[in-house]
Amino acid sequence: MPAQPSNFKRFVEVGRVVLLKSGPQEGRIAVIAEIIDHNRAIIDGPTTGVPRQAFPYRHLTLTPFVLHSLPRGAGTGVIRKHLEKDGTVEKWNKSAWAQKREAIAKRRSLNDFERFVVMIAKKARRDQVRKTLAKASA
Repeated sequence: MPAQPSNFKRFVEVGRVVLLKSGPQEGRIAVIAEIIDHNRAIIDGPTTGVPRQAFPYRHLTLTPFVLHSLPRGAGTGVIRKHLEKDGTVEKWNKSAWAQKREAIAKRRSLNDFERFVVMIAKKARRDQVRKTLAKASA
């Protein structure tokens, strides 16, 4: 019986870029520097302000980015060089995932008047689209 290809594409591995889901650095990215056991890994984010620390997998989200040539147990300086060389933080900031998180955070920070201004702008846009469609179909 031939082996079926795996449905999983992101694995816990040294060099995997992760998004922190909880703690004081929530929402920042870091890199897995070393795997401790089946529950925890040592992560480090020298360019994103995440200190080197043991972190449980249940509070991490695996991203599609990997630093392939990162050695096991690499220090902060080595991780920083690899991140800067690959431009991983810039790739993350350009990704749809990061941009969506940023838009959600911006929307959550709006006050009442700013939400009102957004509602008025959406109504104006909706009216313009309706008029343009009516003109095009007539």
